[in-house]
Amino acid sequence: MKNLKFWLTTLCLVAIISVEAQEKKKFKVHTVGFYNLENLFDTINDPTKFDERSPIMEMKTKQYETYQKKVVNMAKVISEVGKEVTNNAPVIMGVCEVENREVLEDVVNDPSLINYDYGIVHYNSPDLRSIDVALLYQKKFFTPLSTSNHELKIYDDTSRKRIYTRDQLLVSGKLDGEMVHFIVNHWPSRSGGEAKSRPKRVAAARLTKSILDSLQSIDPYAKVFIMGDLNDNPTNASVLDVLKAKSKKHKVGLKGVYNPYIDMFKKDGLGSNAYRDAWSLFDQIMVTQPLIEKDYSSFRLYKAGIFNKQYLVNKHGRYKGYPKRSFADGGFTDGYSDHFPVYNYIIKEVSE
Repeated sequence: MKNLKFWLTTLCLVAIISVEAQEKKKFKVHTVGFYNLENLFDTINDPTKFDERSPIMEMKTKQYETYQKKVVNMAKVISEVGKEVTNNAPVIMGVCEVENREVLEDVVNDPSLINYDYGIVHYNSPDLRSIDVALLYQKKFFTPLSTSNHELKIYDDTSRKRIYTRDQLLVSGKLDGEMVHFIVNHWPSRSGGEAKSRPKRVAAARLTKSILDSLQSIDPYAKVFIMGDLNDNPTNASVLDVLKAKSKKHKVGLKGVYNPYIDMFKKDGLGSNAYRDAWSLFDQIMVTQPLIEKDYSSFRLYKAGIFNKQYLVNKHGRYKGYPKRSFADGGFTDGYSDHFPVYNYIIKEVSE
């Protein structure tokens, strides 16, 4: 494939990749993405939540104007992930750090996204900061058939009191007629230090592995995308030892997991978020073995990447080169997020 020439055309609003070889082949291509939306909270004080800790709620003035601009910025980024190849916004976009369904409704109804007709799968999590995960999907291409949220029960090492964190989301359905599954994650943070907090992310990985095992016990050939802000790098134990993700396709057996972000981080030094002058690649999308087979009779992973366009990068100050976050020093920066989105291109051969 390396010596082949690729060019793009559009067919029925879905991007088609044409490959010039001894015979002409055409491929349908979609983008599956994930994005940490960095504290996407509304301006309403919900007495049942601790949402007053959100950056917007802590602002003394212009809360609603800030919220409106934040929504516009999030919608803009989502609309552009993968578009240069697919001529379309992502058909699937997992998200995290959202307060509720209402903020997502505002995002998908923004002018830059409304014509894509996104559906939303969201459950309220018991998270202490009142943030959730969710899945956005273009109704034209994806039909959810089952959805569920899965509690992560972890406890403080000293007090043994429960630490309330994000649920994990499972969405199964038909993507252009093919059964696929999405597990959306936002694993516990590194608060208190990486080593001290590590067991919490290992527990999160075990929950993800349990969800995956349940899917594969029904169908060993299940096509599963594991996505999220893991608060761990692709080289950490949660990913390598618990999920047993591999960096090389030929090492992934049936029921195995392939993680294209391992080499991006380990060999290329790429990251999706930065802290104290060091890059991390906490945002990842992994896939199961049936998505990396060599034929393209059904959807396969074509390429993975990090959406780090220049407008998403901070140009000045002490955070120069970092993702241009929305909130800093107690105010709104008119930025986007402290994380870059990540994406997978998936392709399938189609007839003329």
